[in-house]
Amino acid sequence: MKTELVTTLKRQATKILAELHDSKEPVLITEHGQPSAYLIDISDYDLMQKRMQILKGLSRGETAILENRTYNHTQAKEKMSKWLK
Repeated sequence: MKTELVTTLKRQATKILAELHDSKEPVLITEHGQPSAYLIDISDYDLMQKRMQILKGLSRGETAILENRTYNHTQAKEKMSKWLK
């Protein structure tokens, strides 16, 4: 992973962005020697967001199972009957 100072980002944003788009490698931005932010390609960010939505859905499903908030096939069919017409 590439690391850049925030001052370098300010001075060379166009160059850093071009390299980011070419390499698809995240850039760690530091301030005062400490990690401050990650700069990532927009397509990678979108993919991460989609994956997070899938993981949230799986988590809700696991919670429903643990809390016994699930239906068997017959129960689900009855609940959905108004939508399945």
